[in-house]
Amino acid sequence: MAASLLASAAPGAGLEVAFGSFLRVILEVRRSNAMFAPTLKLLEETMESIRPSIRRIETFNRDFDRPDEIKGLQDLMKKGEDLVCKCSKIHRYNYVKKAFFAKKLVKLDESIRRYIDTILPLHQTSDVKETLYEMRLLSTQIRNLSIGASGGGGSNKSGFVGVCSPPGLKVVPVGLEIPVKDLKGKLLKDDEVSQVIVVSAPGGCGKTTLATALCQDANIKDKYKGNIFFVTVSKSPNVLVIVERLFQHMGSSAGFLSEEDAVHQLENLLRFRGPEPILLVLEDVWSGAEFLVERLKFPITDYKILVTSRFEFPRFGPSYKLKTLNNADAMTLFSHLAFLPDGNSYRPDQDVVNEIVEVCMGFPLAISVVGKSLCGKSAAEWSKRIKECTEASSILANFGFELLPCLQTSVDALNNNTAAKECYMDLGSFPEGQKIPASTLVDTWIECHKLEEDDAIANLYELSERNLIDLVVTRYARKDASEDYGSIIVLQHDLLRELAIIQSSSGSIEHRKRLLVDVSGNKIPEWWAEQRQLFIRANLLSFCTDNMFSSSWCNITAPEVEVLVLNFQTKNYTLPWFMRGMDKLKLLIVANYGFFPAELSNFQLVGSLSNLKRIRLEKVSLPSFFMASLQLEKLEKMSLVMCSVGQALSNTAIRMPNVVEINIDYCNDLVELPNGFCDLVRLRKLGITNCRKLSALPEDLGFLENLEVLRLSSCIELLELPDTIGRLRNLRILDISECLSITKLPEQISELNSLRNLCMIDCSSCELPWSVVNLVHLLEVIGDEETANSWKNFASFLPNLAIKVSKL
Repeated sequence: MAASLLASAAPGAGLEVAFGSFLRVILEVRRSNAMFAPTLKLLEETMESIRPSIRRIETFNRDFDRPDEIKGLQDLMKKGEDLVCKCSKIHRYNYVKKAFFAKKLVKLDESIRRYIDTILPLHQTSDVKETLYEMRLLSTQIRNLSIGASGGGGSNKSGFVGVCSPPGLKVVPVGLEIPVKDLKGKLLKDDEVSQVIVVSAPGGCGKTTLATALCQDANIKDKYKGNIFFVTVSKSPNVLVIVERLFQHMGSSAGFLSEEDAVHQLENLLRFRGPEPILLVLEDVWSGAEFLVERLKFPITDYKILVTSRFEFPRFGPSYKLKTLNNADAMTLFSHLAFLPDGNSYRPDQDVVNEIVEVCMGFPLAISVVGKSLCGKSAAEWSKRIKECTEASSILANFGFELLPCLQTSVDALNNNTAAKECYMDLGSFPEGQKIPASTLVDTWIECHKLEEDDAIANLYELSERNLIDLVVTRYARKDASEDYGSIIVLQHDLLRELAIIQSSSGSIEHRKRLLVDVSGNKIPEWWAEQRQLFIRANLLSFCTDNMFSSSWCNITAPEVEVLVLNFQTKNYTLPWFMRGMDKLKLLIVANYGFFPAELSNFQLVGSLSNLKRIRLEKVSLPSFFMASLQLEKLEKMSLVMCSVGQALSNTAIRMPNVVEINIDYCNDLVELPNGFCDLVRLRKLGITNCRKLSALPEDLGFLENLEVLRLSSCIELLELPDTIGRLRNLRILDISECLSITKLPEQISELNSLRNLCMIDCSSCELPWSVVNLVHLLEVIGDEETANSWKNFASFLPNLAIKVSKL
């Protein structure tokens, strides 16, 4: 079969002929080989979609007499054809070859992208631009699906692609049937006049839920397909950041000379998405941000912008005004949340229920928060809450937020758990509309409120159960949250964040327990502008600044601060000089919410923090003297996320004698661990995840004899586990999910007498040695279906083992 297909592409045939031959091979192999059918089905659809572009690109190159470019593209398609034919011969149980050919597809993908990027420049013609986009889309799909061919079901592994995907619906929307129908009509209508559709309503009215429901509607998805983009704007809109996120989502990279250049490049990129319709959702646009919507309007056919806002924008025509829930819908939503389905929870008289629902004024957010907080409570608690709502209305009326009194009562209901209430108040420390890693909050609460880790995690779940935060699991997480909360991110409604800030802002600046400073542009608070020496007593200090911040810091003395949170968006950032006097500082969080890793100045100040126990750096370029600055006797935990490592970890002595946990995630230029890493004999938890260039672990890994948790997921170039791993006699949890290059577990794996949990999702190419029968204390293996089947061969020798199938 393969020979006949390959013969169909005669030497010297045109690009269209080569394209047709490649497509025929895909079709025939897909019909005859079910193992690769999902990959080949999507590849077929993508190839069909770029057929017109192939014709145009061949015409363009023929007109300009560039046969070498045609030949290069022909050769790539010929390679793809050969590869698909070879895939047709792979036996379904030959896991090693499956993984091998999956990698070959990835390499072909890289060759296609490299060829298109270098040989067919974007500026030649619009036809070539269109082809460039289509080929990039093809390469992304090949990469995602080829990785899935090794056992993971085709999920997206890139980590960043999808940052502008619409969120999922957590609950079935109540009372939104008519708004969904009305707005669907506008979005499905081919109307070039009403390009921008504005949905306006007060905060907490359900605008986000409505926008999400529209994005998940079958008719909308059928029309817009993969061209639905969901971007949260919030109070301080940043055009560059929004454009960069859209580029990230579409798997493209670009350097922008200015905002004008960024907007121009985005317009070009969106044009490449055609002829399919495009829907851009701009969520939570504030008054004064009309300029952002205006700049993202482009004269593109079938391009719509859906805006949600607390405000109306007359320049875009009449807004669609979302109303609060009517009494029947409000009662339905409240009953669903406040009463257990088994009927065992206390249910007061209907008059009491009516009074509570009436206080919520039809706002879905208030109904959700109050209803969930009352679920399972006693009659006395219900009566108390009605009274609290009435009192809170008078207390918070001055703030002008209709919804805050209802929300306040749910926070006050935490009074019997003072620690949980304090934890909620800390949520104002982080930027509006941003995802907060659960591990960041746990670290904050441990150091700020002297909590044990288990208690901090319990408070995380209590806040979630009361609807004060949303928890989103980013990948498979074990039920034992105390061991696996690193895969959870926290989302918070902006009104609930505002409430936390309001509650934290009572009293004078000098005497607040937590000082939360939000700077937009260089509009600094009045006390900052005075530049007088200010002595503050806060134990938590947070700064949120945007890309306009000049790093001209205030003049403060803060000797009591134990947690310092620095959130920013600039490419260059100077750590504040007043850190030097923070003798009690235990946790330092430096988080960049911009697009590229930021350069840090004044990093040497970290070396003066003699009591620092935890440090978390996100999306920064580590200075060459990084490790020298961290020679801190009391440091216990270090987290590096999306950092540019450079030479910071090379040939550098490590002197962190008491460190017990290290997490390195998405540090894409990490190739090896530094010398002396395995001298950290107190280390108990080590996570090196999504570091795609890491190819080897230190041979002396076994010296980390106190190690209990080792996570290596998504290190796709990691070739093997060292033989010395058998010395890790205290290791309880091992995760090698998506380590696609590991083809065999070492024999010494059997020496891990304490191993209880092993995660091997997308590890179908990893051969299990016979020695695994000695892992008699192993309780749980989590893997893809094929990996799970491999373990079932040893199940009779491991009576305590539970084998679970999961997909990432």
